[in-house]
Amino acid sequence: MSRLLIVDGHAYAYRAFHAIRELRSPGGQPTNAIYGFVKMLEKMRAAVVPTHLLVAWDGGLSGDRLAALPDYKAQRPEMPADLRPQLDGIVDFLAAAGIASYRADGVEADDYIATLARLAAEHWHVVIASSDKDFMQLVSPRIGLLNPNDKTGAIWGREQVLAKTGVEPEQVADWLALMGDAVDNIPGVPGVGPKTAAELLKQFGSVEKLLARLDEVKSDKLRQALRDSAAAVLRNQQLVRLPAVPCAWAPEKMAVRSGDHAALRRLFAGWGFKGLLAALGEPGERQAELI
Repeated sequence: MSRLLIVDGHAYAYRAFHAIRELRSPGGQPTNAIYGFVKMLEKMRAAVVPTHLLVAWDGGLSGDRLAALPDYKAQRPEMPADLRPQLDGIVDFLAAAGIASYRADGVEADDYIATLARLAAEHWHVVIASSDKDFMQLVSPRIGLLNPNDKTGAIWGREQVLAKTGVEPEQVADWLALMGDAVDNIPGVPGVGPKTAAELLKQFGSVEKLLARLDEVKSDKLRQALRDSAAAVLRNQQLVRLPAVPCAWAPEKMAVRSGDHAALRRLFAGWGFKGLLAALGEPGERQAELI
């Protein structure tokens, strides 16, 4: 069966940028994120061996989420000045390497990745490369996660999600709604962390059932906190769920194919990536598969 690897573009660009602190082209331009991204993608492809591949990029914050919570992701710092110009370089690399990428104004990468993953799972196996915990809600027999924080390199399924969260994949959105998500500036129920949220869902099954049976919560303090935060929890559900967004099903555009070695050679030479350039070989030689 075909296998689609979907890469969370901005997440890996940031990861590469911070993993390699200083690297510049012969002209003095920063290239650390570009180089790190190329190497990370090479490693992912070797681990997953996809038949299809796409990198998704954020196109801005969701208007619906901002309407529900104006402070959504408001605490995030500006993109580092040395990273911003490298994003175009990464996109240029992807084009030369024959790898599909996607970005649309006002569409968060998470939502597009989720939509594409659900579509593709009707036909193929899907692996999402990201450390974002929101994606755990998508895990199924056909959708797995490649978490860069997991040094084992395992593709996460139900067992890993259960071990990480204490809940089933289909309960992850409710788990996040109860405890909140500091990364996205979503406040949860005061006093409710990962363990308490998991225990509540293990007992009641879902947020809706929990809120309908609050009298069964033994702790007076917790019961009151849940009652006071009921509206926020229901709002949080909508914030953390990954809704469908416009997404054309175009398998041929995502198929893994050989890159344009002449274009890659020009890029690598301009960036001063001598090792990657050497791996391409001389023009006319039998080319090694770099990525």
